[in-house]
Amino acid sequence: MTDTDFSHHTLPSLRRAVRRLARAHRLPTELRARLVLSAVDLARTELTAGRPVRLEASVEPSSGGSPGHLVVTLETLGDLTVGYDEGTVDLALPAQITTGGTAIWRLPLPAPREEGKAGATGDGDASGSGSGTGVVVPSQSHTGRAESGDGSRPAPEAPDAPDASKVPETPETPETSETEAVEQELRAALARIDALTAEHRRLKHELAETNRGTLALYVQLEERDEQLRKAHGQTLRELEDALRPSPIEVKGLEMAVHYAPAGTDAPTGGDLYDWLQLPDGTVHITVVDALGHGVTSTRGALNVTHAVRTLALEGHPLESIVARTAEILMPFDSELMSTVLLARIDPKTGDLYLANGSHPPALLLPAEGEPRYLEVRGRGIGYPLAGSERLLHTKMAPGDLLVLYTDGLTESRRDPREGETRLVEAARRHAERPIEHIPGAIAEDMHTIILHPDDTLALAVRVPRD
Repeated sequence: MTDTDFSHHTLPSLRRAVRRLARAHRLPTELRARLVLSAVDLARTELTAGRPVRLEASVEPSSGGSPGHLVVTLETLGDLTVGYDEGTVDLALPAQITTGGTAIWRLPLPAPREEGKAGATGDGDASGSGSGTGVVVPSQSHTGRAESGDGSRPAPEAPDAPDASKVPETPETPETSETEAVEQELRAALARIDALTAEHRRLKHELAETNRGTLALYVQLEERDEQLRKAHGQTLRELEDALRPSPIEVKGLEMAVHYAPAGTDAPTGGDLYDWLQLPDGTVHITVVDALGHGVTSTRGALNVTHAVRTLALEGHPLESIVARTAEILMPFDSELMSTVLLARIDPKTGDLYLANGSHPPALLLPAEGEPRYLEVRGRGIGYPLAGSERLLHTKMAPGDLLVLYTDGLTESRRDPREGETRLVEAARRHAERPIEHIPGAIAEDMHTIILHPDDTLALAVRVPRD
């Protein structure tokens, strides 16, 4: 079935015709309003110029038993694609625009009313058969436009009608006035606005609830991370205590140590030490500084201290231990690099022997005389030709203080010798303090200026006065 209405010369006439057509096919009020606005927007230029427009409608039946579609066609003498392509025409109900001045809407028809209820009013049966236009409408983009194969602008499916429970329909008759029709369309628009506002409010509330839940979860994760950090730190501190033995008690010597890691989050590093009393009564001290920071460097330093301890207990000469340690470890860890300082002290005689592999020199502060660094040339583990070039021998008298350390204590941002000078001054200031306070006091003085983020190790050995 086809409804045709020719020769519309004015906008009011076209509005009435479109509304009459929509009422006849029981289109929802909102859909009717969109169709009226779109038809008027497209025909405005033509009617203002005095050129008539033509309105046609036909029902396109559906093969699946559904009501089918209402195909509405608006024909003009002008080219509708000009304003549509340039974006000057923004349709409330997008249409398929052809190059011949035709706009086509393909609208889903409502289901037939049940028997006994008010039937369709108007001039036609909404589900009746007729000549279908056969328009194929591709999916629409967010702009409401799409290209068809013939270069025309396809008409999209009409928007779904509002839920009847939210947008009440006002009974209509063919005699409904234009004013009443506009009021109905306005009520439908307001109902849609109210529904969207309520939906927006609901979604906003759900989003707020989700945000609160996410924030609570984030706080819980932060608390858990803090607990894990504390547990991790505690585990590493326990590991540190296990790797860094307390001073041994030997008659004739006083010993103390201070260690501070480069960072509080990793209280282990490559600075390790070891001290033990050998079967002959002498005290052996090892100071190691492995390249790097954290647990990886700790592993390398630990391997060095264990190898040195084994060789010392086996009776290897002190001057050969650095080279022998490199021979043992390098085949298993070719990337290991570590400096080593070895000290051997006889508590009965005060004899002191030193071997060195690229490590900072020991500092000796005699009770009588000037402080001096005990320089011994040598190359560390992982260096070419590793080993101590010679064995240094000297004596410690009662009251003499020996300071062993790693470069984290003396490195300076300016002159490398500045740190060594400051170390001498700090050791002098604290040499008479109880032995357990000396290493920490020296480190505290040094770190007022030297702020490199490096592990710090200081050991103090003193021959007590009689």
